[in-house]
Amino acid sequence: MQLIKANIVDVIQKKIYPACIFFDTHIRKIEPLSEVLDGYVLPGLVDAHVHIESSMLPPSEFARLAVPHGTLAVVSDPHEIANVLGLDGINFMIDNAMKVPFRFVFGAPSCVPATPFETAGATITADDIDELFRTGKVSYLSEMMNFPGVIHQDTDVLAKIMVARQYGKLIDGHAPGLTGKALKEYIQAGITTDHECSTLDEAKEKIALGMKILIREGSAAKNFDALFSLVDSYPDQVMLCTDDEHPDDLLRGHINLLLARGIANGLDLFNLLRAATLSPIRHYQIDLGLLQLGDPADFIVVNNLKDFSIQQSFFRGNCLFKRLGEEKPVSVPVLSDNAYQIDPIYPNRFGAVKITATDIQVVAASGKMKVMQAFDGDLYTRQVICDVQKGSVVTSDLETDILKIVVMNRYHPAKPAVAFIRGFGLKQGALVSTVAHDSHHIVAMGCDDYSIVVAINHIIDIKGGLAAYYSKKLIDLKLDIAGLMSSDSGSEVAHEYELLNSAASVMGCTLASPFMTLSFMTLLVIPELKLSDKGLFDVNRFEWTDLFVE
Repeated sequence: MQLIKANIVDVIQKKIYPACIFFDTHIRKIEPLSEVLDGYVLPGLVDAHVHIESSMLPPSEFARLAVPHGTLAVVSDPHEIANVLGLDGINFMIDNAMKVPFRFVFGAPSCVPATPFETAGATITADDIDELFRTGKVSYLSEMMNFPGVIHQDTDVLAKIMVARQYGKLIDGHAPGLTGKALKEYIQAGITTDHECSTLDEAKEKIALGMKILIREGSAAKNFDALFSLVDSYPDQVMLCTDDEHPDDLLRGHINLLLARGIANGLDLFNLLRAATLSPIRHYQIDLGLLQLGDPADFIVVNNLKDFSIQQSFFRGNCLFKRLGEEKPVSVPVLSDNAYQIDPIYPNRFGAVKITATDIQVVAASGKMKVMQAFDGDLYTRQVICDVQKGSVVTSDLETDILKIVVMNRYHPAKPAVAFIRGFGLKQGALVSTVAHDSHHIVAMGCDDYSIVVAINHIIDIKGGLAAYYSKKLIDLKLDIAGLMSSDSGSEVAHEYELLNSAASVMGCTLASPFMTLSFMTLLVIPELKLSDKGLFDVNRFEWTDLFVE
């Protein structure tokens, strides 16, 4: 039997009191004390919606980085790897997650492919989802991104929803900007959450209709500042999530950083902790303790209730993390590295062939061209119209920050799709990635055709990853697991990713997270103008659109 003396923060009873906790795998006794104690014991934190693949780490290594920040559970949609490898990818994530002491709650991806307007790497059918539920491998139906399909009663979409309902499973939502009658129809299909709200009005309308709102703060989409007041206004209907977080950000912190920001903004402590613990645990029925007598011994110890610096993390009574030293804190995982090892068999799928500059040449069909306008910290784009000379070869224009963007099928030899984008600010070279939501083709953007071609061909050589090419040199991060994740340690991946971001800055990029933003320029379910491997796509109209305006 172990014991800890500290101030218990009871999220259910909404009180703080000094106590001695006796525990083994479960909490066996809580003995209130009258003495003044240092430190606070809280339930383990939960990320209510995350794509682990966006950390560029497999689940086992994600856990190693998350535990020191007090996160003991995540609700994860293996949507990204499913788009590449189908059921094999989902099974890889689940099998890998089982190797480590951490609570992963996986969902069945509902939209693979996300739309019929891109070449799919794989397809997840209603029968596949039935198999996942029947075998008990997943706990809920992941975000239903195809909200037009729900509203217009697409047969395949409704079949997947029906499977989830037959098994009594929750259905997660994804409905950016959806309002009014269409929103009501979407919710009536049985969808319970949304993590895409960017304004209070949007969130309040969805809450009024019964949805629970997941306030998102990730590496690209950052909605916490706009939405944090919901925590006190609607404490029973709010959770916290990151959605997509890159390895360098995860190395620095996780949900604990949102707690600190919430307190700094004057939020009620218990409402805030509820959003990070009780609400997701109850909504998703997560097998994670809440510091009650008889609960599993899953909890964290923090030094204070302002910055939430994690001192210890316990899972099923085992101390997974302990911070050593005060003057210069050193964080070490208590469990051996062997607990986090993964099998040296890395699934992947890559069939692209190299290209030349001729393959991405564009000739103006008219005097006006549509351009994607990207924004820092936002997944949305806007369509702008720019003047070009009809009949001319259109190239990147650095003076107006209009750069060529290319999406190339990674699964089969095919002609690249080409468009133009503004907002990145590059002045030299090119960036390229195989993290390109949702089908994860090759996406590249650059200042000249030669650089773009060099970057793309390098990614084909290494069969997936991120790269920056400038001044005749290449910097890369190889992603040998499905072209999405690395088999290297989290600290190594974070370091290599930081080098890439630094390179992008040297190249002139003005975005805080250029590779994350680039990865969403191919996501056809978030407005306004995006590019798939098949061509330019108008998300508002949900149809193809020409690059040039007649």
